[in-house]
Amino acid sequence: MHVLVTCKCNLSVAFVRLRCNHRVALIPTRKAGGDMLLKDKVAVIHGGGGSIGGAAARVFAREGARLFLVGRSRPRLEAAADAARAEGADVSVALVDAMDETAVARHVDEVADAVGRIDIALNAVGFDHVQGLAIGETSLEDYLHPVVGYLRTNFVTAKAVSRHMIAQGSGVILTVSTPGARLTGRGLLGNAAQSAALEGFSRALAGELGPDGVRVVCVRPHAMPDALATSYTRAMFGRSAEAGGVPFDEWFAGLADMTLLGRLPVLDEVAEYLAFAASDRARSMTGAIANLTAGALVD
Repeated sequence: MHVLVTCKCNLSVAFVRLRCNHRVALIPTRKAGGDMLLKDKVAVIHGGGGSIGGAAARVFAREGARLFLVGRSRPRLEAAADAARAEGADVSVALVDAMDETAVARHVDEVADAVGRIDIALNAVGFDHVQGLAIGETSLEDYLHPVVGYLRTNFVTAKAVSRHMIAQGSGVILTVSTPGARLTGRGLLGNAAQSAALEGFSRALAGELGPDGVRVVCVRPHAMPDALATSYTRAMFGRSAEAGGVPFDEWFAGLADMTLLGRLPVLDEVAEYLAFAASDRARSMTGAIANLTAGALVD
């Protein structure tokens, strides 16, 4: 359902673009309780206090999901929970280290015991790591830090939720990659290795869990300008710009210039796609790597 907005010429919106130059829009709306993508779905978001996790929580809440936000910072989790509750959602938060297999499994079991099922699991965990340095300037520890960290947390969380999803015969596991999976150039070694490996992990997991009715979808967004103020990315990209001898604003603007759309994605666009991918409208989608790079990469 949509609300019809007319221009000051009083033309029907369906014809405005043809007959006048005024900006108009179709504003999505819905009947109370109706047409929600995730109505009554139970979603666990690891990294729920982060930029992507928080944005996803807001959209999942709007679409009717029951939310369990997991992370290591209570203030950030509570802020994300408050925003999701403002959309009408029932939200619980838990302090859990998503690298800790025992702690994650315990919490996931508690969620399943409390509400009876887990329909959606999003791992939106992110952390600072080294980018921008040549191989000769990069230590083995710095190279392996994102590779081990991102693969560990995604394995740990997927393993914990998959047991319950297999038992119930349904579920969606969502992972988050980066354009580094398919880029080349100086300073990308750790990021490229972890991103490509995570996409491979997601595809393989989709093949393993598909016969049990469980889907796996990986999203690959580009850098998001509205995440700079609320995530580690400002500091990380700042070091890359400094290593290249370029002012940060110029360096970051260059990322947008290299996309086909001439802009970068924003958090809400990524969150909206995640909600769609988690919904029954995408029930034939699994093993997919969703390109949300605004055309920085072309499949």
